[in-house]
Amino acid sequence: MRTTVGIIGAGPAGLLLARLLRGAGIDTVVLEARDRAYVEQRQRAGILEQGTVDALRAAGAGARMDREGLRHDGIELRFDRRRHRVDFPALTGGRSVMVYAQTEVCKDLIALQLAEGGPLLFGAEALAVEDADTGRPRVRFRHRGREDVLECDYVAGCDGFRGVSRTAVPAGVAQVFERTYPFAWLGILADVPPSHHELVYARHDRGFALLSMRTPSVSRLYLQVPEGTKPEEWSDADIWRELERRFETDDDWTLRRGPVTRKSVTSMRSHVHEPMRYGRLFLAGDAAHIVPPTGAKGLNLAVGDVVTLARALAHEKETGSAALLDAYSATCLRRVWQAERFSHDMTGLLHRAPDATPFEDRLQLARLERLTTSRAAETDLAEAYTGFPLD
Repeated sequence: MRTTVGIIGAGPAGLLLARLLRGAGIDTVVLEARDRAYVEQRQRAGILEQGTVDALRAAGAGARMDREGLRHDGIELRFDRRRHRVDFPALTGGRSVMVYAQTEVCKDLIALQLAEGGPLLFGAEALAVEDADTGRPRVRFRHRGREDVLECDYVAGCDGFRGVSRTAVPAGVAQVFERTYPFAWLGILADVPPSHHELVYARHDRGFALLSMRTPSVSRLYLQVPEGTKPEEWSDADIWRELERRFETDDDWTLRRGPVTRKSVTSMRSHVHEPMRYGRLFLAGDAAHIVPPTGAKGLNLAVGDVVTLARALAHEKETGSAALLDAYSATCLRRVWQAERFSHDMTGLLHRAPDATPFEDRLQLARLERLTTSRAAETDLAEAYTGFPLD
């Protein structure tokens, strides 16, 4: 099998890249280790930056998002029993975010790829990326019980942290920067309308809490818990009681309760793999970087990567110049490190470390006071949260 760009991974990064390259007249084959049902049910991020929303619309994948997604023009910061709203459009010249789950993005892009795009092979496990530093890279994969080879001009590694793409970069070439955090998020999905119309980020002496949503009738909520916590260690009643404590305010706001349909625990870490290119292998998304979820950057960074890569490949096709391809890693990493910085700052601002001192607690409150009284500080948060322009 042969194609121009072999794409490993049918998450939002790989699928959007295939869609963008189709628009540029560049052939692709997408290999996905899991089956379609798994990809379309995999629960992941649900906050889309303005640039991601614009990219999906430009790719012809925004119709259902615009019908069913929930536009949010702000978030609420909650601390010391007080509430403060950050108004995104007022601070950023009109930018906002969209609540639309990654599962739904994948469904939309899969339907488009199967109807209009190149081959999308589910159950095709990539085994190795070979000859990435030559002009004829290859992807060995297993599909329907037999091994095959995909020959390409370029390989896009969109297969996540545990995929084969990242490990194809020689150890002597790669440099890794990472940090792990001593806490995690216990997340629930609940069949109850959200208790607030926008996301609520709460800093509390007992730990962080986040009120989010998937739809107007389904809430998504999170609690900071110690690293290593198992979901079954928390009963539904204990989760609701703890959420109420951490969201408490001095006004009459109340938290709506409902049946919990899913529980999970998410570890917190920061990770950057440099460079994001090796020969004709280009890493994108979690294969190259991971952020703690506090800043809602993971999916959006992946979109930024593939928009940059698609432009570079289209430029090479149109002009014969590899200048944008050569700049791919440096271009993406500038955005990646700003997202890492923002996500780390938000995590430190809102979470209570297990060994936090009273001095550190007061510093957190002072930083939150600064955010709520300084338009400059508030603008910096709003610009980073809604995302810097992809161009």
